[in-house]
Amino acid sequence: MAGIDLHSNNLVIGIVDSEGRRLGHRKLDCELKQVLEFLTPYRERLEKVAVESTYNWYWLVDGLVAADYAVALANPAKIDQYSGLKHSDDTNDAYFLAELLRLGILPTGHIYDAQLRPVRDLLRRRLSLVHQRTALMLSFKSLFTRTTGQEMSLSRLKGLSESEVRSLYAHPANDLIAQLQHRHIEALNESIDTIEKAVLKVARQLPSYPRLTTLPGVGVILGLTITLETGPIRRFAHAGEYASYCRTVDATRFSNGKKKGDNNQKCGNKYLAWAWVEAANFARRYDEPSRKWFDRKAAKRSNVIATKALACKLAKAGWFMMAKECDYEPGRMFPELKR
Repeated sequence: MAGIDLHSNNLVIGIVDSEGRRLGHRKLDCELKQVLEFLTPYRERLEKVAVESTYNWYWLVDGLVAADYAVALANPAKIDQYSGLKHSDDTNDAYFLAELLRLGILPTGHIYDAQLRPVRDLLRRRLSLVHQRTALMLSFKSLFTRTTGQEMSLSRLKGLSESEVRSLYAHPANDLIAQLQHRHIEALNESIDTIEKAVLKVARQLPSYPRLTTLPGVGVILGLTITLETGPIRRFAHAGEYASYCRTVDATRFSNGKKKGDNNQKCGNKYLAWAWVEAANFARRYDEPSRKWFDRKAAKRSNVIATKALACKLAKAGWFMMAKECDYEPGRMFPELKR
């Protein structure tokens, strides 16, 4: 077994045999050629390679997989070494990964398909551009309110032409910043539209995308996000496991019937958490069964809890639609309303 402790500009490889004996280690630059050269003498006996999941693991995992090595992506958030160690360094960390892999207790993460991963990341970049566009729009509206005392609606802002922007302010400084912000907003609109078209072209070929868009509250963008962030649905054994990954379940710790604190509430996928909550907000506004169920839940608890509970229901329904390849059935999702 081999363990690789990966950093931004270097990595350390440690190799152990089936008895846990350390066979060798080396510190290398982040170059695939050097890694493959070091592993070559052990290739016939090497069963699997554990790679630490850092922000820059793509190149290493993809390169090892392309070279026909079995790879496990170690989840560092779930790996704890003995806190009483007097000495620890990168070499020990690499051997520790290899030892966990040898014992079969290495916490691992999902290795996303190398062809779909760039498309998923492209959709994430779209979200970043949307945040930038929103900040510019809020700044544009704020400037207009400060200088005129009037409110500018979002629909008016989106419909402004360059000539209309130039006629808004008398002061040249205000005029300049308004023109620059308007140009940036238009450029971001174009970039966002280009990304959406490119991602949609790929997502249409995936079987789960058209089925998900039939769920209440799930449109084009949310359907794209859920499809690409979920990946292969078979990695989730049941609907509850998927809902937990989407952060739609409670993260509380109880003992003897009493709440003792909260567990890791950020464990899961933040993009799916956002998508399903957004879907819940749209569903309770435009879908009659969802609105009825939401109103009953909100009357007993609160709007926040009811929204999260509806998001959990939608996520579980999404799992069934993707895993079982079935259509959406409101009666199965809201059996309480029948009674």
